[in-house]
Amino acid sequence: MSSILEIKDVVKKYGDYVALNAVSLSIPKGSIYGLLGPNGAGKTSLIRIINQITMPDSGEVIFDGEKLSPNHVQYIGYLPEERGLYKTMKVGEQCLYLAQLKGLSRAEAKKQLDYWFEKLEIQGWWNKKIQELSKGMAQKVQFVVCVLHQPKLLIFDEPFSGFDPVNANIIKNEILELQKKGSTIIFSTHRMESVEELCDNIALIHKSNKLIEGKLEDVKRNYRTNSFEVGILTDNIEGLMYDITQKFTVKQTDFKSLNTELKLEIQLRNSTPNELLNILIQRGQVTHFMEKIPSVSDIFIHAVSEK
Repeated sequence: MSSILEIKDVVKKYGDYVALNAVSLSIPKGSIYGLLGPNGAGKTSLIRIINQITMPDSGEVIFDGEKLSPNHVQYIGYLPEERGLYKTMKVGEQCLYLAQLKGLSRAEAKKQLDYWFEKLEIQGWWNKKIQELSKGMAQKVQFVVCVLHQPKLLIFDEPFSGFDPVNANIIKNEILELQKKGSTIIFSTHRMESVEELCDNIALIHKSNKLIEGKLEDVKRNYRTNSFEVGILTDNIEGLMYDITQKFTVKQTDFKSLNTELKLEIQLRNSTPNELLNILIQRGQVTHFMEKIPSVSDIFIHAVSEK
């Protein structure tokens, strides 16, 4: 798959502080790409470089096959974590102004705004001032400003901040719809459950360096431990434990269940899941058997704590 954006050995320093240390990333076209990292990792510095708010000290950024330049701004939409709307301007007037800064004519901007205001059911906000809106309402307006010029690349920095669950779900569905229509999305967040739900690819930056990059399923595969959550009802716990500890690494665990079974985490050594299951079946009634796939949160914590 070709890339919409290639970051090549980008270095950014602020005095003696290195914000990005020769970071290279490749964002596939049409993907939802999770840009992850702890606070201070360098994510914001990278996003500012992509938006040409600041420039790298060395390295280069390639946008859709061309070296990133000022004319590419019209193809990028950016939803910053710190929202940037003018509080005393009316919503409609402000959206028209910002749309025209992105290269739309007034007529095209009005057409796109009518579409989005109707879609998000915010038609009645046109003459309201931003300061009259709640944080969540202002978020919807900022989202519209970000997407209305139909950019090739969308950058969402904590897009669900300030939203209640209903409106967060609405925006999530709109993000997925934008991807279906061909947009590439860079998604920066600390909400790992959103990454699990939305992202195809991820990168993890920590202390200015890239630690992980790849398809989410491949990253998870690399971090799998061949461990299984097991629930079993048995009248011979001692015999069961003797059998399984001969061939597997076993520890007691806990997970949500409607049963009062024995709950174990069992890690395979040189055996297959079928071999484990056969032993369990001989010793009791298996009520739960599931591979423990590492979550994005697990991977994040593991990778960061190693450095």
